[in-house]
Amino acid sequence: MQVFADAALARTRILPVLQLEDAALAAPLARALVQGGVPVAEITLRTPAALAAIARLRRTEPGLLVGAGTVVTATQVREAAGAGAQFVVSPGLDEGIVQAAQTAGLAVYPGAVTATELQAAQRLGLGVVKFFPAAQSGGPAAIRALHGPFPGLQLLPTGGITLENLAAYLRCPAVLACGGSFLAPADVLARGDWAAVIRLCHQARAIAEEVSNG
Repeated sequence: MQVFADAALARTRILPVLQLEDAALAAPLARALVQGGVPVAEITLRTPAALAAIARLRRTEPGLLVGAGTVVTATQVREAAGAGAQFVVSPGLDEGIVQAAQTAGLAVYPGAVTATELQAAQRLGLGVVKFFPAAQSGGPAAIRALHGPFPGLQLLPTGGITLENLAAYLRCPAVLACGGSFLAPADVLARGDWAAVIRLCHQARAIAEEVSNG
C-alpha cells in the first residue's frame, strides 16, 4: 500500500486535508473530489464523525485514496484501518504508530521537520514524511535546505499552504505533494458548496500541472 499511495500522491501532487463534523457530507465530498481531479482525501480524526466519514468515502468512490489524519496513537491506526483507511498521517514521528500502520498494511506519513527527525525516519525505512507545520517551520526555503543532506527523502508539506503559495512548495525537488484544507475550507463544507470544491480542485491541479510542465 505504501508504494500505491506514494504513486497516487505523486500523480495528484495535492492532498486535501479535511475535517468533517457530519459523516453525511462524505458522499457528496467524495464525488466532488473525483470530479475535480483530486481523487485522494485525508480525514482528520478530530471529530466523532471521522471514522464513519472514512467508511462512507470508500463506499461512495472506491477509486478514491482515503486516509486518516491527526493519528497520534496505535489504537487510532487500528480504528482507521477498520474504517477502510488506506493510509495514516501523524503530526509527529512515533515508531509505534509507524509499526502499527505497517502491520495493518497501511501507508504511513509521520511528521518530521528537523534533521534529527528526518534521520530517525530514514532509520525506520521511510521514504516520505509529512513536513508539518510547513509555513511555521521555514517553508520552501527550509525544505530546500533539508533536501541537501537528505536527497533520498520526499516531503509532504502541510500547514499554511494556500493556492497562492502552492507553486512555491511544489517546485521544491523534495516535495512529493502538498496537503491542506484549501480545497475544501470549513465554510465551503458547512454550506455544502460542492461546485466550489470542484472549482478549487481544478485550480490546484492547474497549478500542479503548470509546475510539472515548467
